[in-house]
Amino acid sequence: MVDDVNGAIRNPPARMVVGISGASGAIYGARLLDALNDLGVESHLVVTKAALLTLSQETDLSPDELTSKASVVHKLADVGATIASGSFRTLGMIVAPCSVKTMSEIATGVTSTLLTRAADVTLKERRPLVLMVRETPFHLGHLRTMTALTEMGAIIAPPLPAFYAKPASILEMVDQSVGRTLDLFGLDWSAVRRWEGLK
Repeated sequence: MVDDVNGAIRNPPARMVVGISGASGAIYGARLLDALNDLGVESHLVVTKAALLTLSQETDLSPDELTSKASVVHKLADVGATIASGSFRTLGMIVAPCSVKTMSEIATGVTSTLLTRAADVTLKERRPLVLMVRETPFHLGHLRTMTALTEMGAIIAPPLPAFYAKPASILEMVDQSVGRTLDLFGLDWSAVRRWEGLK
């Protein structure tokens, strides 16, 4: 919440920036958009070319079907878009999935696309930036980059299955990871299965 010039309290708008980069797991970004729709949160989407290639290899979704899930779609090269400015208020940003290339660009601050520029803006404005990094195993350079990003205020949240939820499908595993990521923003998606203690 922020005080305006008249002393009134204003809540941040219910909008989220969503980046989808070229790592395996484009379905995470697609389901994130579905979740934001369910929650009534305006989504601002930016997708890399590599992400669209991955989408075609891993899902039955077309690029148009993916982008139709978003409230607003921004072109990757449009560095003049609203999400490139800190004055455009959001709840924060999630990159789902986040490739090592994208993670590395964000860590260095040398941002070459709207996706990484929006992530840089999120960090400088001290808003939550969550990176669903998809890579394994990690080498020391990856780990050092993650440490640097954590020190800068980002949250590294690799999508990992929660077996206590007893998922019956890949989609349920995806939804659990997406929902737990949304927990970091105080958003409660109904698809999440909560731990209820030992039986």
